[in-house]
Amino acid sequence: MSADKTNEQPLAEAIVKQMIERDHFSRWLGIEVVEIAPRRSTCRITIRAEMVNGFGVCHGGVTYSLADSALAFACNTHGRVTMAIENNIGYPAGVAVGDILTAVAVEDSATNRLGFYSVKVTNQGGIVVAMFRGTVYRTHIEHTTNQ
Repeated sequence: MSADKTNEQPLAEAIVKQMIERDHFSRWLGIEVVEIAPRRSTCRITIRAEMVNGFGVCHGGVTYSLADSALAFACNTHGRVTMAIENNIGYPAGVAVGDILTAVAVEDSATNRLGFYSVKVTNQGGIVVAMFRGTVYRTHIEHTTNQ
């Protein structure tokens, strides 16, 4: 990938636009991409009744999926096809029907082949409901876009 910084934002936007068009799962969940920047993304979801578990709180898999999608969008913005190789999540607070969750994924560190990301998920009141860490592998394959 070129070191040309002027092309980073348009490239990031084109890549994520293309990704979300093919990401049927994220769209099915109702995940909205709110903001994209190089090595960063912000995604949002509103929790629906069918997303709760047997205890009446949002299933952890829904929150995990939001964070994982935010990670995927953020880590691919640099131009090479990148995929998660290890993730973990903690849930410091519960999530209820009607809550609006926002996941902000940021790159903490990267090498030529590996990237390390943090994703903070908050509710509409700014309360942290999940902390997600992801390690990604950067392939040699360049994204093709029609920017």
